[in-house]
Amino acid sequence: MRTTPTSAWLDTVSSLKVKLGLLVAASVVAAVLLSLLGSAADVPALLVLPVSVALALGVTQLLAAGMVAPLRRMTEVSRAMARGDYSGRVHTTSTDEVGQLAAAFNRMAEDLATVDRERRDLIATVSHELRTPLTAMTALLENLADGVVPADPAHLGGALEEAQRLGRLVEDLLQLSRLEAGVVDLDRQDVDLRSLVGESVDQVGTAGRTGTFVVDLPDDLVVGADPARLRQLLVNVLDNAGRHAPAGTDVRVSGGPGGPGDAAGWWLEVADEGGGVAPEDRERVFERFGTDGAGGTGLGLAVARWVAQLHGGTLRFLDPEGGSGARLRLEVPTTVPPPGRPTPAPSQEPAVTQVPTPIPTQPATPAPVTAEVPQPALDGLFGRFWPERELGPGTRTVLASAVAGLVAGLALSFTGVGVSWTLAAIACGAAALVTARHGREGWTLACAGLALLLVLPMTLLDAWWIQMLCLLAATAVFLSGVTGARTMRGIVLSGLAWPLASLRGLPWFGRSLRLAGTGTRTPAVVRTTAWSLLGLGVFGTIFATANPVFGGWVDQLVPNLTFNDLVGRAFVACFVFAATLGAAYLALNPADVEVGSGRRPAALANRFEWLVPVLVVDAVFVAFITAQARALIGGEDYIQETTGLTYADFVHQGFGQLTLATALTVLVVWVASRRAGRTAQDRRWLLGSLGLLCTLTLVVVASALRGMAVYQDAYGFTTLRLFVDVFEGWLGLVVLAIMVAGLAGRGRWVPRIALASGALALVGLAAINPDAWVASRNLDRYEATGRLDLSYLATLSADAAPVVAERLPPETARCVLALLPYDELDADVLADPRAWNLSRSRAQEVVEDLDLVADPGAASSGSIGGDPECRGVWAAYDG
Repeated sequence: MRTTPTSAWLDTVSSLKVKLGLLVAASVVAAVLLSLLGSAADVPALLVLPVSVALALGVTQLLAAGMVAPLRRMTEVSRAMARGDYSGRVHTTSTDEVGQLAAAFNRMAEDLATVDRERRDLIATVSHELRTPLTAMTALLENLADGVVPADPAHLGGALEEAQRLGRLVEDLLQLSRLEAGVVDLDRQDVDLRSLVGESVDQVGTAGRTGTFVVDLPDDLVVGADPARLRQLLVNVLDNAGRHAPAGTDVRVSGGPGGPGDAAGWWLEVADEGGGVAPEDRERVFERFGTDGAGGTGLGLAVARWVAQLHGGTLRFLDPEGGSGARLRLEVPTTVPPPGRPTPAPSQEPAVTQVPTPIPTQPATPAPVTAEVPQPALDGLFGRFWPERELGPGTRTVLASAVAGLVAGLALSFTGVGVSWTLAAIACGAAALVTARHGREGWTLACAGLALLLVLPMTLLDAWWIQMLCLLAATAVFLSGVTGARTMRGIVLSGLAWPLASLRGLPWFGRSLRLAGTGTRTPAVVRTTAWSLLGLGVFGTIFATANPVFGGWVDQLVPNLTFNDLVGRAFVACFVFAATLGAAYLALNPADVEVGSGRRPAALANRFEWLVPVLVVDAVFVAFITAQARALIGGEDYIQETTGLTYADFVHQGFGQLTLATALTVLVVWVASRRAGRTAQDRRWLLGSLGLLCTLTLVVVASALRGMAVYQDAYGFTTLRLFVDVFEGWLGLVVLAIMVAGLAGRGRWVPRIALASGALALVGLAAINPDAWVASRNLDRYEATGRLDLSYLATLSADAAPVVAERLPPETARCVLALLPYDELDADVLADPRAWNLSRSRAQEVVEDLDLVADPGAASSGSIGGDPECRGVWAAYDG
């Protein structure tokens, strides 16, 4: 784990609270400075706010990465430990509470690694030591069973000796395990040391040791000790000396008062004239199986030292007085140590001969870990709605999003919506689509195709309302595609998840930045980018000043940036980068927008609870349609007599209410279908009542559309009326799809059909060029009735200019189009190639063909047709 340069300076702060305070202060200061900069450059607040919030989150993530990195590393190492790998460590230079925790964690990991290593070594060595007597006994017993050797006392005694050795080994292992576990309590009593040593010598003598024991102890030496444990120590020590002492030599046992370091207590020495212990092996022989095991178990000295430590004393080898043999000294203080597990002697690498070679064993496969793994904080915040699915760093995704933001910041036109907006939207969508988890699924690809069609009107049309509607629809369709939404709830949640992705994706974004910062190619990429930009700037400037044609191209491609323009474009670049990165993360790690959608609420206990409300709504629809039919049969005279309205006003009066009723019908169908019972009879009632409701709704839709057609014939066409017509027709299509789903018994496809058909309806609306279509229909009406609202025609976008110029007399067209150069056909818009738009280009040609010179005063004053010649035109066409 590496410390990031941005957080390295925080490592000098020794308090986590102070670090958190500095982090909050840095985030707030960064956000405030950015807000002040945006305000000074007149950047809109709607753009400054999200960029400032994103910067504050980015600063927090960048600074907090180094603070939480040790905690993340601890989590990784802990998981590895659960799998049996104790080699991991946490490396940090921090001195705060987290750094102290990391140091304690490393000590714990080292202790666990030592214990695990000792456990493996013990298993290997015990397996070897147990196998030796077992093998000998097995071979001897097989020979006895096969009659190879006679069953005489000599051979049976050999088998008994091996069995006794095996018993002693098991007993020593049990005793050592109890001592190491700290479960042995001392029964401290006054013990006559000389008497206890004599009894121990007698016990060792019965084992047939060859040495002669010479005891030199004061008769009145009484010590405080546990007699049973002390006897165990003495037997093991004396037995070890007796086994190594040559035949005919003495084993001297001496002792007296005086504890460790001249403290109060007593000491005991055992010396023999055997081969001795080399100085470098004097600690190793106290380890389990650290001796050569000649006639012993290899555990005696280990048990003896643990008993000494249990009494608070020491047991060690000293230099022999005569220069040969071995000299073992026990020192025990009078003061009783606190109860607890004795501290084992430090282990050293074996370096003597005749060491039993452990049998190599494979590490035991650890049992599956069932403990719950701690989850990151954001996983707990978002719950099952948005888990993170083991994502690796997405350096390429971040780079693609940054490129999309940079392109938008440099190329996006601020003078008008045009081709640069379409290209920026395509770049952002492509950067997100290439990372999509569902990128190859049919629904995702279909949504991406629809989104592409929906962003084309920004290049093809000039009407802002259809451009924005199509852009919003493209966003909704694209997000639904990358998240795999299937229900209306999922479609809505996919849109809400996009802004939340900036928060949910922060850990992933931080990992991506850290990988980019530590990558081997990062310095090379930075150098390449810097030199390329330098070369572009230097040689581009030289050639622009040398060739006017080339200079003109540069002027068109590279804007003449003021301070405000530079700051504004920087904000746009950051905003587009954050938006694209959020969409890319949502595509890479889609939120589970359908979580819980499969659960159907419990059915109502009584059928009438849902059936009666549906039948009441059916009755209201029947009554309304009856009234509509009565008005249709009675004709205009009946309507004027009963309501005082013209027929056109009558049918138009309730259009909005009928549209709302159609939309509410979809809600009624959804609620009733979810709360109805599951029996066959309930299903028949459901199909009948809701089928009738949907049929009546289609009649209402047809009535609304006919009413709007009558009103438009009477009062003319507008873009709003055209859009409402399309919206009402789309609702009717959704109702029809619901009816088909009810008959088929499956309706999971209805939300997607509704979304796709709505997007296609907008594509179709854009395809007919709504402003031009409205102008054409109004001119058709003029030709049929002689009535034309020129004032409304003048409010249409440049999309209508070719129709107006083609179908109106030149003088009239000149007056209608007089305002266009100061709105949609502003000189700055036309001069900006990034704002190029097909409709504006055609409108410009029309204006040039008419040799139109606009009146700035008329446009600024708001008077239509300030030219005296146009006043007569407006008067002639009034009405």
